Amino acid sequence: MHPIPQRPFTFVLLLTYLLALTPLSLADRIIESKSLNPCSDNSRFSATLFNVAFTPGNNSLAFNINGVSDIEGNVTAEIIFLVYGYNAYHQTINPCTSNELSGLCPMNEGQIQIESANTQIDPSVARNLPGIAYTVPDLDARIQVYINMTASGENVACVEAELSNGKTVDQKAVSWTTAVIAGLALITSAVTSGLGHSNTAAHVAANALSLFGYFQAQAFIGMSSVSLPPIVQSWTQNFQWTMGIIRVGFLQDLATWYQRATGGKPSQVLSDLSTTSVEVQKRSLDAAMDVVNNRLIRRGAGALISRSNAGAPQVQGGASVVVRGIDRVGFRAGIELTNIFLTGYAFFIIFVLFTVLGLLAFKGVCELLARQGKIKADTFQDFRNGWTTVVKGILYRIVLIGFPQMVVLCFWELTVRDSSAEVVLAVFTVFTMIGILAWASSKVIRIAQRSIAMHQNPAYILYSDPVSLNKWGFLYVQFKAAAYYFVVPLLLFILVKGMFIGLAQKNGTVQAVALVLLEAGLLIAVSILRPYMDKKVNAFNIAIAAANFVSAIFLLIFTEVFNQPGIVTGVIGVVFFIFNAAFATILLVLVLVSSIYAIASKNPDTRYQPMRDDRGSFIKSQTQLGNTELDALGATARGDKAEGYYGPAGKSRIEDDDESFQSAMEQPKFEGGPYAPPQNAYNNPPRSPINASVPSFPGSGASRHGAPSHQDRTQSLRSDASAYRSQNNTSPWQRGAGYDH
Repeated sequence: MHPIPQRPFTFVLLLTYLLALTPLSLADRIIESKSLNPCSDNSRFSATLFNVAFTPGNNSLAFNINGVSDIEGNVTAEIIFLVYGYNAYHQTINPCTSNELSGLCPMNEGQIQIESANTQIDPSVARNLPGIAYTVPDLDARIQVYINMTASGENVACVEAELSNGKTVDQKAVSWTTAVIAGLALITSAVTSGLGHSNTAAHVAANALSLFGYFQAQAFIGMSSVSLPPIVQSWTQNFQWTMGIIRVGFLQDLATWYQRATGGKPSQVLSDLSTTSVEVQKRSLDAAMDVVNNRLIRRGAGALISRSNAGAPQVQGGASVVVRGIDRVGFRAGIELTNIFLTGYAFFIIFVLFTVLGLLAFKGVCELLARQGKIKADTFQDFRNGWTTVVKGILYRIVLIGFPQMVVLCFWELTVRDSSAEVVLAVFTVFTMIGILAWASSKVIRIAQRSIAMHQNPAYILYSDPVSLNKWGFLYVQFKAAAYYFVVPLLLFILVKGMFIGLAQKNGTVQAVALVLLEAGLLIAVSILRPYMDKKVNAFNIAIAAANFVSAIFLLIFTEVFNQPGIVTGVIGVVFFIFNAAFATILLVLVLVSSIYAIASKNPDTRYQPMRDDRGSFIKSQTQLGNTELDALGATARGDKAEGYYGPAGKSRIEDDDESFQSAMEQPKFEGGPYAPPQNAYNNPPRSPINASVPSFPGSGASRHGAPSHQDRTQSLRSDASAYRSQNNTSPWQRGAGYDH
């Protein structure tokens, strides 16, 4: 394949991604708000519906407000305009001297409904607004209105409205581009592995999984209950597809039906937006207000944080609510709050099913093309011969990819309890996945430890058996052989991090502190141990760990535990976006280029240096096994069955403890002859099961028809071994595995 046809596709993907991040808009400039929320204790005014839009092009203001008040008398309104925490505008208005607000002079108790299609505003108002109010995406601005009694000056109400200019970095193009590039890299690694380029496949797969992990780390930040600046909320929303938070109409109907059928009560926030004012939490001030006012968190019929103050009047037929954390992510995605868990769960199951169906279809197509002679008989032959093992390995890999997603959603479901059946489903799923990955990790550790005991090198057995490599390799191929164990702390890191996000939704500060400590620990570990396969992959993952640690520091700042000015929080939010957008772009370019090179190049392995653990010399093609006298001799010495690398029903000869490692470490029982072990063999340390004194190949001077001289060949092999070891003090099995230092 020639690389030129791939370039237009690469250019389109990158151009789409970069354009999606550019705040371009051909529409008229506009500033709008869709929620009005209390900002003081015992506010005597509340709004259930608040839609206001200001168009500076024609100086018009359109608004629709429904609320209720128990304020009676003449009042004044003090208006404060805050942009990124900076007080940009401050004015006091008396309704009795304003023609537009004359209906509020005096204010009366009861229901208030104000609606205006188009109200002209003084042009000086537009001139007083800073230019960034119209250009910066995800504007972090709000207006606070303090209502005071004219006679006494007593403050009787405080409300605030979050403002937006209609521009955002939450773009479908960003989500689609990141998803396509990550998926392309995973598919590329599978294809190159099938074509026999194991080194390239390992590098592409390692980088693709690390990239996907970075996307999930960004999604974790968006799912935290910390009050995030608007631009941070929008940026992290681009990566919620990695957690299965994707709106599909029929899935929402299915999730609602399932919840009702299992005794749950679905929420109706999205369907009641015409009568409900919903605020997406942005500032931690709101959280503090919630604590002071002792508001309640509910699910289902009352699954939200009520924004009505204890002393504020209750509104019939409406509500005012605020969403944060995972609820905030679901609301922004257009998913009912009680459907979030089932939506993410359903997409994980769909991903598994489509992967299996795709593999089956690929297997069928390959066989059909091979029979028709349209592809070579040995093309993807390893996959076609051992496709069941490959499918098992890919399913294990999917479990690893979906592990962060299911840990967060399942543990979170235990706290919200949408229905009893969903709780049971969450418990069964998360503990099953934990058990699967724990078992797989233990298998890898046992294989590596036995390889060390027999060959002084963990890479020998980890990579010499293709069945075990295809089945369990997803846990260790990205690491160097001596760091096979690193998968265990990495899985524990994901588990603990996901539990904090899922279980600590009521305390964003706890989540932020936990993420800082966890990310710092991972950064230190990968920087010191450097467990990945080579320098490039180590640098790639160290950079990701450093970026995640910096993002965690930003998250801690957003909690305002340092009591910094509001403008500092706003600026840090913009810096968070710029930093992660630039970093994500670099990662995407690197992964995309390596993926395209792997597909377009005839021999992509030349781009990568051989691994220092010599795994390439141990990796064997399944089609090349069991065909030589040496393979048969090795199988006899190990005590393996005659089926070769695949035992009965395709079982690996070294995969099962009972049939492989025990038999490999047990010495075969011979009564005599050249294959008999020394009498003190069982007292010696574990060693390679192949007897060096056994002839493997015919001597160069031996007759083709006469019986070869065993003594001559034994002497020749021993002299060759002595000469080799005199030049190489280290065993060839130990070189590059971390034991030659």
